[in-house]
Amino acid sequence: VKSMAGEHLDALSLDRWGATGDRTHAVFSVFKGAPRRINAEAVPRLLAWGAAYPAAAVERDAPPQPLVTAPDGTVRTWEDPELPAALAADLGRAVTLRREPRGQQDRPGTVHVTVEASLRALGEALAAPVELARFRSNIHLDLDGEPYAEERWLGRRLRIGDAELEIVEGCERCAIPTRDPRTQEKWPQLLRFLAAERATTFGLIARSLGPAIVRRGDAILLL
Repeated sequence: VKSMAGEHLDALSLDRWGATGDRTHAVFSVFKGAPRRINAEAVPRLLAWGAAYPAAAVERDAPPQPLVTAPDGTVRTWEDPELPAALAADLGRAVTLRREPRGQQDRPGTVHVTVEASLRALGEALAAPVELARFRSNIHLDLDGEPYAEERWLGRRLRIGDAELEIVEGCERCAIPTRDPRTQEKWPQLLRFLAAERATTFGLIARSLGPAIVRRGDAILLL
């Protein structure tokens, strides 16, 4: 579910629309008279909610209904008639729920990739641990390389197991990573550092060049 906490997977299916099952569900509210998807930048409280699929396999055309966990631990299915009211009460606004099997990403058809060495370097520069959950990546790579080496990969291809990704651009960050995934407290120094030192980017935007499955522990090759 867009802007809710996600889940860790041992295998992720990719296709031309991105990661199968990624952001196939979203919460909408009305802004200036028109329905609009809610994200955690506008409504940080969404980060306190979690969503996960009940099964590991997710088909693109028929993703299962996710299980949604409220901040108090209550679990409901996406189709539970009580879910919109529970969300509205917690978020402080009327909401509707939408389902789109092709996903509702801000960058349609893409995959978000981050790198462990860069994440560690970021934490060292800020003198505080930086949780990967802040960046909400689809694929996180643990490489034998220097921090931020991925910034030189633009235009190249990356093979992860049987999957092949085209690196499109660096991922320009908004304010969402400044919010603690658990408490929603703001840490503005994070975005200030990225703006001053990394051109406000962290991680990569990529496109899958065909249907494939990425698995935990797959070998990685830069082409």
